[in-house]
Amino acid sequence: MILISRLTTPLGPMFVCATDKGICLLEFVDRRMLETEFKDLQRLLKAKIITGENQHIKQTKKEMGEYFSGQRTHFDIALDTPGTEFQNSVWNCLHQIPYGETRSYQQQAESINNPKAVRAVASANGFNRISIIIPCHRVIGKNGKLTGYGGGLERKRWLIDHEKAHRVK
Repeated sequence: MILISRLTTPLGPMFVCATDKGICLLEFVDRRMLETEFKDLQRLLKAKIITGENQHIKQTKKEMGEYFSGQRTHFDIALDTPGTEFQNSVWNCLHQIPYGETRSYQQQAESINNPKAVRAVASANGFNRISIIIPCHRVIGKNGKLTGYGGGLERKRWLIDHEKAHRVK
């Protein structure tokens, strides 16, 4: 079973999904490709999505509230991230980007010891189903410009600015 619940954020409503292992999805309800993500999750986890809450969802709602109020700079939530070995290496690498900082796709590719895999890294970022907690919003173009974000570039800019304003210097 995959449980799904909804939470309200300053950037709009989000869906949060969790298994017994942890959070497997956190996305804005208006995200393009959301239906595809739901289908992929159900296929990968061999489970159906039903409305409900477990301890992982309750903890996510609490920690997201703290994040948006500027009180939390990292998350302690258990994650359930079905994906390829490469995707998981990219998603794990995203956790290494410090709160309030950004990295380029090139820097991400280099940090997983695969400097030629810039496009593959960008693609894996796009397949991240756990927005904010797995901070793909912290990855920008080599030229410093904002590039692709499933939640929209306005949200990406807001998240980066929010983190820069709340980081401990």
